[in-house]
Amino acid sequence: MLTLCLVLLLVMIVIGSPIAYVIGLPVTLIILFTTEVPLKIVPQMMTAAVNSFPLMAIPFFLLAGNLMNISGVTRRIFNFAQALVGHVSGGLGHVSVVASMIFAGMTGSAVAEAGGLGVVELEAMTKRGYDVDFSAGVIVAAATIGPVIPPSVIFVLYGVLGEVSIGALFLAGFIPGILMGLSLMVRVYLISRRRNYPVFPRATLREIWRAFKSSFFALLTPVIIIGGMLSGIFTPTEAAVVAVLYAIILGMLVYRELTLPELWKTLRMTGLQTACVMIITATAVVLGWVLTRSQFSQALSDFVLGITRNPNLILLLLNIFLLISGCFIEVIAALIIYTPVIMPLLKAVGIDPVHFGVVMTLNLMIGLLTPPFGMGLYVVQKIAQIPFERMVRAAAPFILPLIIVLLLITYFPDLCLFLPRLILKTM
Repeated sequence: MLTLCLVLLLVMIVIGSPIAYVIGLPVTLIILFTTEVPLKIVPQMMTAAVNSFPLMAIPFFLLAGNLMNISGVTRRIFNFAQALVGHVSGGLGHVSVVASMIFAGMTGSAVAEAGGLGVVELEAMTKRGYDVDFSAGVIVAAATIGPVIPPSVIFVLYGVLGEVSIGALFLAGFIPGILMGLSLMVRVYLISRRRNYPVFPRATLREIWRAFKSSFFALLTPVIIIGGMLSGIFTPTEAAVVAVLYAIILGMLVYRELTLPELWKTLRMTGLQTACVMIITATAVVLGWVLTRSQFSQALSDFVLGITRNPNLILLLLNIFLLISGCFIEVIAALIIYTPVIMPLLKAVGIDPVHFGVVMTLNLMIGLLTPPFGMGLYVVQKIAQIPFERMVRAAAPFILPLIIVLLLITYFPDLCLFLPRLILKTM
């Protein structure tokens, strides 16, 4: 019955059923036909799953990102990035990557980053003579940095599901996120040199200072969030609330570009996004209970350990599996389904769960660029208004740099663990 239900789950994914139904229907059938547990336990487990203090960070980080997008923050960040790197060969391509790295420290969501910064970036790049396809490819690739550089909605979910320190995960994402940005900038540079894309004149110190002053309060956002958590002033969940309050203050009092009707519209949009995440989380927790009860996780661990006990080879197998899965399963659904299943295997071979959390997140972010279900492709395709096939080809050149970074952080775990060990041990 378990096998049949897993097959049903995969079939429903392929035909495009909503992820909550994909997870909820098979697990309900398993409970109904293979156990004596009453079905009323399903809604009880779903309710308990989302009744979690750390999970409250998700709607607030989503809201903070949405507010930043409409309150003038994204434009100011873009202008500051342009003053810094607009003169390098590849001009606005580098600006898009740097702006995404800065914006990642505010939102923690790849989709919010692509949907917000992407509009500003695409308009600027096409006006300066950049190909629409190249511009769209840069934008969707740069958006993958969002959930790796803290704060991160993905890290919050992984931390809750895997019982891993969210603060350690946030620190572990810094260096990999910077490496992602640098690798994409190298790719942008090589393509731009060949195509002779235009660049901006090198900004003077006065122009850089002017752009910095204009974006100063926006740039303070990641400092407040990360600094507050590291100093113990507030938890990651409380940091998300602070980010929202700060975004409202910036939008309504400092920049004065956020109106009450826009605030209400943003609250409604964030409510819908949160509902989607939470219903998936709730049903996935029930799936995790079923898999634990059937000892599926232990069976998987025993199967893999029967093949090899080499941690490096196991990491390679997990990377291949997650990269393939990312082509077909939505990021949050994959994270929620796989984390409870993989965690016993990690413990059995001594792989640090903080290290693997970053590896898993980058794997799933690469999935945003891969057809047929790469969410990032669809978001940027709508912005660029190009056919999906062209969008896939535009994103393809930027997958290799991200895979190189993935291999680096997989086999050099200190790239992830250096900051958590350094900072958390001294606190």
